Amino acid sequence: MDEYLRGIADDFLRYWPVYCSIPVVAALIGYVTKLVAIRMMFQPLNFTGLRLRGKPFLGWQGIVPKRAARMASIACDTMTQQLVTPREVVERLDPERIAKEIERPLLAATEEIVTDIAAEYQPGLWEALPERVRRLVVRRVQAEAPKMVAAVMDAIKNDVESVFDLKDMVVTSLVKDKALLNRIFQEAGHKEFRFIARSGLLFGGLIGIVQMVVWLAFRVPLIMPLFGLFIGWFTDWLALKMIFRPKEPTRYLGLFEWQGLFIKRRAEVSEAYAELIAREIITPHNVIEAVLRGPFSDKVVTLIQRQVDAELAKQTSFAKPLVVMAIGSRRYQEMKARIADQVMARLPETLHYIEDYAEDAMDIRNTLVSKMKQLDADEFEGLLRPAFQQDEWILILTGALLGAACGELQVQLVLHLTT
Repeated sequence: MDEYLRGIADDFLRYWPVYCSIPVVAALIGYVTKLVAIRMMFQPLNFTGLRLRGKPFLGWQGIVPKRAARMASIACDTMTQQLVTPREVVERLDPERIAKEIERPLLAATEEIVTDIAAEYQPGLWEALPERVRRLVVRRVQAEAPKMVAAVMDAIKNDVESVFDLKDMVVTSLVKDKALLNRIFQEAGHKEFRFIARSGLLFGGLIGIVQMVVWLAFRVPLIMPLFGLFIGWFTDWLALKMIFRPKEPTRYLGLFEWQGLFIKRRAEVSEAYAELIAREIITPHNVIEAVLRGPFSDKVVTLIQRQVDAELAKQTSFAKPLVVMAIGSRRYQEMKARIADQVMARLPETLHYIEDYAEDAMDIRNTLVSKMKQLDADEFEGLLRPAFQQDEWILILTGALLGAACGELQVQLVLHLTT
C-alpha cells in the first residue's frame, strides 16, 4: 500500500503541471458549456441548418425565438393578468386634453377631408360655392372635430375591452421582433446568466480536483469523459436551481446563506423589466396602432361612423333632405362612411402629437414597478422562468455531451504527456 501511494506521489511530482491542469480544464469545461447553453437559448434568431422538404431537419434555432409565440403569450399573461390591464393603460388619458393636443393638426386634416369629400360627391357644386361660404362650412366642421375626437375617446374608454386587445398587441410585437423578445429575458436576467457562466468555473474546478485525484489513483481512461459528462450536466443543473431556489433566504451548513438570485434581485429586475416594457412595447404609438389597426379596429370604425352620423345630423338637419335629394340616399350613406374612413386614416398621424402627453399620463413604467413589487415569489419567478423551462433538458444534455467530448480530448492529452 505504501509503495502504491509512493508511486502515485512520484508520478504526481514528475508530471505535476499536467495533473494540475486537470482542474483548470474542468473549470473551463464548466464555463464553456454554460456559455454555449446560454447562447443556444437565444441564438440564432432563425433556423440554421438543413431542411427536408422545406421543413427544419438538422440544425438549431434559439429556444426563445423558436418558441416565440408561446414565450410571448406566457410573458404577456403575466403582464396583462397581474401587472397592467387594458383599462389601466387607457383610462388615464383625458379625452379633452387629447382633443386639445391634436387641435392644430386636426384642423388641417379636417379641412382636407371636407374639401376632398365635397369635391368627390358634389364636384360641381363645391367649386361653384363662394370662397366665403366654403370657409364657413370648413370652420363649422373644424369647430366640431375636436369634440368628435373627444367623444370617440370617451366611447373607447367606456368599453375599452371591446376595442383594445392588449395581449394581441404585446404578442404580435414580440413574435414580429424576436430580438426584442430575447432582450426581455436577457435584460431582466443578465446577472443570472452571468452567474450561470461563472458558476461553471467554480463548480467545474472543484469537481476537477476530485477528477485529478481519481485519475491519479486509478488511471482509467474512461474517468475523464465520465467526469466531463458529469461536470457539464451537474453544473448546468445546479446553476439553474440556484437562480430560482430557495425562494426565501436559507442558511446551509451553518456557513453561508443563499436565496434564489432572481428572487433576491426583485427590486433591480422590476426596474429593468418595467423600463424595457414601457420603452419598447406598451408605448403610446403601439397602443394607438393597436386600437386603430388591431383585431377590434372595425369597432373603432363603427364608433367613428356613429359620431360622424350624429355630427352630420346636427350640422345639416335642416339641409339633409336637400343633400339626399342632390346626391341620393345611397350616396349619402357612402359619403358618411367615406368621411369616417378618412378620419380613421388620418388619426394615426394626427394622434402622433399626443404621444409625449400619453406617455406621461399612462405612466406604464411606474405602474409596472409598483405592481411587480406586489407579486409573490411564484408569480415573480414566472417573468423569467419560461426562458429556462422550454426545452431545458436540451441545454443540460448539450452541456453534458460537450463536457464528455472535452473530457475525451483531455484524457488523450494527459496520456500523451505522461507516457
